[in-house]
Amino acid sequence: MRVRAWVGTVVFLLLAPGVVAGLIPAVITGWRMPRTSGGTAPATIVAAIMILTGVVVLLGAFIRFARADGTPAPPMPTGHLVVVGAYRYVRNPMYLAVLAIILGQALLFRSAAVLVYAGVVLLAVVLFVRGYEEPTLEREYGDEYREYRRNVRGWIPRLRPWHSAA
Repeated sequence: MRVRAWVGTVVFLLLAPGVVAGLIPAVITGWRMPRTSGGTAPATIVAAIMILTGVVVLLGAFIRFARADGTPAPPMPTGHLVVVGAYRYVRNPMYLAVLAIILGQALLFRSAAVLVYAGVVLLAVVLFVRGYEEPTLEREYGDEYREYRRNVRGWIPRLRPWHSAA
């Protein structure tokens, strides 16, 4: 199962966030940097921090799923709820990471189109989470998910990590 989990996780990483946070912004911007008047603009530094932080959080979350012998993809879930790492602070770290990567690119490339795209992604993600993911997790993991949901917010990270009573 472990090899299958790692392969499935990597494939899902490339197909979902890879396309949403990488390929589509690249198509929109051509990854062409705007001209600057020398030096590194503060916006470029902020954009790089947003992108790198998003990538680190995203990869960390994907690794957690593979280590739990599953993937973030609905057809290959984990046997138990993943509530470690970034998940101790916020229920949706992968979606927030993807949005940070997209918003970082909007800032880096000074692209209003990527900013609008980020809004579309946010709307799609919220509708998916509310309409499919949360009800599915509640059915799949029951009381474990309900306790987690009561203690960890979906979109605004906690200041201190949550520790399950279990």
